[in-house]
Parts: sequence; structure tokens; C-alpha cells
Amino acid sequence: MNVVGVRGRTGQPTTGLLLERLSINRRWSLLGLGMLACVSILFACSTGALEIEPSRALSILWGKISGALTGSLPPDAAILLGIRLPRVLFAVIAGAGLGVAGAVLQGLFRNPLADPGLIGVSSGAAAGAVITLFFMPFLTAHQGGLGADWVTALGALAGGLISVLLVYKLSTKGGYTSTVNMLLFGIAINTVAGSLIGVFIYSADEARLRSITLWMMGSLASANWRTLFITAGLMTACLFGLLRIAKPLNAFTLGEQQALHLGVPVSQLKRRVIIWATLAVASSVAFSGLIGFIGLVVPHLVRLLAGSDHRVVLPGSALMGASLLVLADAMARITVAPAELPIGLVTSILGAPFLIFLLLKRRGSVPS
Repeated sequence: MNVVGVRGRTGQPTTGLLLERLSINRRWSLLGLGMLACVSILFACSTGALEIEPSRALSILWGKISGALTGSLPPDAAILLGIRLPRVLFAVIAGAGLGVAGAVLQGLFRNPLADPGLIGVSSGAAAGAVITLFFMPFLTAHQGGLGADWVTALGALAGGLISVLLVYKLSTKGGYTSTVNMLLFGIAINTVAGSLIGVFIYSADEARLRSITLWMMGSLASANWRTLFITAGLMTACLFGLLRIAKPLNAFTLGEQQALHLGVPVSQLKRRVIIWATLAVASSVAFSGLIGFIGLVVPHLVRLLAGSDHRVVLPGSALMGASLLVLADAMARITVAPAELPIGLVTSILGAPFLIFLLLKRRGSVPS
């Protein structure tokens, strides 16, 4: 029987009811994730060494937006607007970028265990930052007014982009880019980058070693309005480019041949995914250091809540990634206050059990 011809009691085609229901579920899912992001932001703005009541935080934010808050700021307003708010918004941007990048790469490789580090961007960024930190005394004298954080961020950004460019070029032959080869060359580049990191760590003195170790653990402590605006500009372009590929990515998950038959330009799709995902991850970790598991865990959580349609998964991963990184940063600030934990440790502690759960679930689904 033709499914399209089957009608329900209202006379509307069953497929029409199904599509309408999916559309409603998609909207409610995204609305719920958006509300979660708003609640997370408010919680993070209120939490810290100086506690600020949520109502007071909202009052300060509204006063700043409306222009009513002028002149000399009270201490809580100065801390919220000058230190805490740019850090929270930076976590929103970085988390959104990592979440969407993980979702598109899992769709591209058709592998639920894929994450941004698979193609070498994370290890490349780490190698670039480590090399920069190793030569920082020399670079500080020739950096033309840039702060040390900016020099390290540029090194990390360059390292991530170079690594992925190598993976992409090595995986492309005759105009065709093999995803299998990308995985294999990504492993090779990760190994090379890890070896470089090991060499420079072994050769570093105590001061350099501490700087390298802290960067690789990750922290949002250097976030300010200037770094926020730069990262926000890059991330806006990345998110715009990634969210536009939701429909062709749905077709690609059926297989390359099926996607070609449906009119999807497969080579162009791969190139767009790699470029935008790499730039999103590299710009996210440039100022914050390595942040693991967000790109791996977030897409799975969104799929559990809203299904596998990338029209939901991509924006949902942006909202969920923002929420989780904001909450992780708040936890990093309050757990050992007045000191703070590296945020990379917090995301690893939260993400590792979920990864174990995924592996056990996959093992249970494979016939013996």
C-alpha cells in the first residue's frame, strides 16, 4: 500500500501528520535547549568567588543595556560586567563551535565516536601553542605590542590549520577526498604532533613547562571583551557556514553514492565541512587551550533528545555545547575557590564516563 495515500481520521495524509509532528518536536527541542542555555548563562553570571543573586545579575545586565547604569559602578556590577560576563560569553561561543564541529564531523565520517581531534586540529593547535610558548621569551621581544596570550593564540590557530591542511591534501587524489584516508592520515598527524609536543616539553625549563602544562589543561581565565569580539567574529562565520549544510549532510549519512544520486556535491560538502569545522575548533581553543569531549558528547546528547535530523542536531549542538561549557567553567571556578580548576579537566571528568557508556553500548549492539 502506498504510504502517501493512507489518510487518517482527519483526512490528512499520514506522512503529512508525521512531518508536522517532526516539525513541532524540532521546534520544542530547540526551544528547550535555548532555555537551558539562558539558565546556564544566568547561573554562571551569578556564581563565583563573589555571589550575585540572579535577580541582581539581571538588574545589572538590564541597566547596562538600557543605559541606566552609568558612572562609577558598584563592586558587583564591575565584577560582572568587566570580568565574569565576557568569560561566560566566551564559553558560550567556544562551546557552540566545538559542539557543532563535533556534530558535522560525526555526520561526515558516519561515525558516532568521531570528534574534532580526529582530523588533527586539536593536536595541531596544541603543537602550535607549545612551540610558541617554548620560544615565548624571544617572541615577547618581537611581538609588536601583542600580549603573550595573543601570540600563543596565533600559534595555536596556525598549528591547527596547518595540521588539517596536511591531512586534507594527503587524503585527496585526483580531486577525490577519501574519508577513510582522512582518518588514517589524521592518526598519523596526531602522532607527529604528539611527538613534537613531547620533544618541546622534554626540552623546556620549569617556567616554560608550567606554561605549557597549564595551556594544555585549558582555561577561560584570559577571556576579555577584546578576545571575545575577535572570537565571536570568527565563530559567527563558522556557524553560518556549518548550519547551512544540515540538509546535504542528512543525505550524506546515507552514503556517498546515495548522496550523489540525490544531487549533493559530495566533494564540495567534504571541503566545506573540513574548512568550517577546523576554523571553529581552532578559534575556540586558541585563547582557551585544549577542551576535550564537548565535540564528542554534545551531538550524542542532542540526538538522544531530538533525533538524528541534522537540521535539529546542528543548532541543538550549538546550544547544548554552549550550555555545557558554561556550566563546566562555572564548576571550574567554584569547586576549589578562590583558585580554579583547569576547564579541560572538568570536561574530561564529565565526558569520560559518557564515552565509556557509548563504547559499552556499541559493544552490546555488535553481534558476537
